[in-house]
Amino acid sequence: MIDSIIFDVDGTLWDSTDTVARAWNRILEQETDLEPPLTGDTLKGLFGRLLPDIAAVIFEKYPKERQLELIDLCCAEEHRELLAHPAPVYDTLEETLRLLSERYPLYIVSNCQAGYIEVFLEATGLGSYFRDHLCPGDTGHAKAENIRAIMKRHNLRSPVYVGDTAGDQNACRSAGVPFVFAAYGFGSADAPEYTIQKPLDLTRIF
Repeated sequence: MIDSIIFDVDGTLWDSTDTVARAWNRILEQETDLEPPLTGDTLKGLFGRLLPDIAAVIFEKYPKERQLELIDLCCAEEHRELLAHPAPVYDTLEETLRLLSERYPLYIVSNCQAGYIEVFLEATGLGSYFRDHLCPGDTGHAKAENIRAIMKRHNLRSPVYVGDTAGDQNACRSAGVPFVFAAYGFGSADAPEYTIQKPLDLTRIF
């Protein structure tokens, strides 16, 4: 019997990749000589990784220190863009959160920068459904450790985690929690405990 649900963000709650690509391309144009422009599809293959790892792919020609400077600029620009032009949430998401929150406390753990989850909550107006959230930008730790931290902070005994990539699945294995694979998202998973085709499927499982 589960007692809580923890969510990933990108590819699970919303798809911000086109909006983020637009913001990051502005930084590329202003700060680098890189081309061609980034696309949403490019970012779908990168999201879910830690930011330094994403920076190492996009800005591989630059020294590590400059890579981190550039990705910080990209993140600041994406926050501004997402607040001005919120990305779309997945179909049935708000109904799903409303129904689930009547039975379970809901949380977010994502491999994102500090402030990104807050931007998601503000831009979508969905903040009232979630009790707490953590990310590497807050703690310096990756997803598995942050899942464990949320569990400890809120005394969660039997959470499940909802995500969309093999990295999410691996983090769940490390943290010892069941993994719900959001098949509509960006990635793949080879052995999830559950699979959903849209957010509302969660209400039928739990």
